[in-house]
Amino acid sequence: LVEELGPDHFAWRADVTNLKESEGLVSEVLRRHERLDILIVNAGVWLGGQLEELSSSEWQAVIRTSLDGAYNVTRPALPAMRAAGWGRIVVVSSVIGLVGFPGDTAYATAKAGLFGFVRSLAKEVGRDGVTVNAVAPGFIDTDMTKGVSASSRDRMLSRASLRRPGAPGDVAKAIAYLVRDGDYVTGQTLVVDGGFSL
Repeated sequence: LVEELGPDHFAWRADVTNLKESEGLVSEVLRRHERLDILIVNAGVWLGGQLEELSSSEWQAVIRTSLDGAYNVTRPALPAMRAAGWGRIVVVSSVIGLVGFPGDTAYATAKAGLFGFVRSLAKEVGRDGVTVNAVAPGFIDTDMTKGVSASSRDRMLSRASLRRPGAPGDVAKAIAYLVRDGDYVTGQTLVVDGGFSL
């Protein structure tokens, strides 16, 4: 992808559950560009199963990736945004965090926690010109959802008004709106779920 986009782009591998690696990622962006305007918090992992079936390590993996990951990349990014007097943070959560779903207790807990993260952080940094919002996708055709069983997929899509999965581009358009045109939008959740949560 970097080769396709050209020399002004770079990729950096980091485990967002690791604070030092996350700080290293932010430091590298600042070293290369001397500013950080936009942060998309998009790390997530889905490990399904009813609560009694989930091991402690599976529970922790889901929570750490979504919640610790959000903290680990956002905290070191904030000083640069505040100093610049402008910044856009968009956190990718999930509609499951709003409505729940059988077998998704860990995932729903992690994604619901992100809504509180967004609302509180928006109040902390708004005076510095930084907006913080969430996007809550429904069932989107991605590598992560390929592992969902056919029966679960059918159940989820039958609840969506549009009766079809979304595409990654649907979520990207919502994020682009919040970054480009959402100057007076902060602390909000934009639901992109084809009517699943209605």
